[in-house]
Amino acid sequence: MMLKIERYLFGAWRLPAFAEAVLKGISQVILVENTVSGLLILIAILISSFRVGVIALLSACIATLIGWWGGADRDAVKQGLLGYNSVLAGISLSLYLGGSDRWVIALAGAAAAALLTAAMMHAMRGSGLPVLTLPFIVVTWFLLMASYRLSLFRLSPDLAPQDLSHWTLHPEGAIHLFRSLVDGVGQVYFQDGIWPCLLIWVAVLWGNWRLGIYAAIGSIAGWLTALGLGAEISLMNLGLYGYNAVLTILAVGAVFDAKSRWAPLTGLIAAAVTVPVTAGIDTWILPYGLPALTLPFVLSTWLFLAARKVLPNL
Repeated sequence: MMLKIERYLFGAWRLPAFAEAVLKGISQVILVENTVSGLLILIAILISSFRVGVIALLSACIATLIGWWGGADRDAVKQGLLGYNSVLAGISLSLYLGGSDRWVIALAGAAAAALLTAAMMHAMRGSGLPVLTLPFIVVTWFLLMASYRLSLFRLSPDLAPQDLSHWTLHPEGAIHLFRSLVDGVGQVYFQDGIWPCLLIWVAVLWGNWRLGIYAAIGSIAGWLTALGLGAEISLMNLGLYGYNAVLTILAVGAVFDAKSRWAPLTGLIAAAVTVPVTAGIDTWILPYGLPALTLPFVLSTWLFLAARKVLPNL
């Protein structure tokens, strides 16, 4: 059914290869390679914030152009593998920086993320591990930290550094279960709100129904683990303990070397592991006012994928 609709949308006139690569660059953020999924995700972001949606689109365009003109492997460019880190970098910098220049900085960061993605793809080729979203994290953190030395960069007030000696945990609060589970998927793209986040989940289902189911399970696993470990309800309600779990269960349980019959269970365990990793990273970078981003996903996924090289039944 989905294939028929896709042919109806794109069969009469084939999308230009550049446009397909751009849309796949957007969908690859959540480990899906599908043009319609990318379009649905872009619409979801535009619904939430038109400006952020435009930044996401331009970031994907910039990365695709760099890959095309730079002579990268055509298949990798067409699959959107050079674009997803740029999409995340563009979105995050436009949200976490202030001032009128943040849009320019966001697009420059998207270009830098594409270059770093290419460099890391080469550097990590021998390891057998995927680059994942590490280039986006490095670029975002460096540009946010530059705000302490360069006046052009201005941190958003939401990222105020905090003194750990005065930190107090606030685990109390009312639980909004459905909203937090849906936001756990949408926060992969820094989105909250029921309708944009539901549309993002539908986009994953469209690209691969199995991945859509995994994404839902990952969000539930992250939420339950956070609840069991006594996490702050306010953060759980925003899906901030869910999105890394979603990405991790997709990567470990279904996408990368998931040949073992135990891979789904391993992916579920890896998703749960992201919760204490997120809490630890959040505490580590609290004095700098930085967000954890997707580093828990990267570390947890690398842990299990690297162990799988020695323990193939994982």
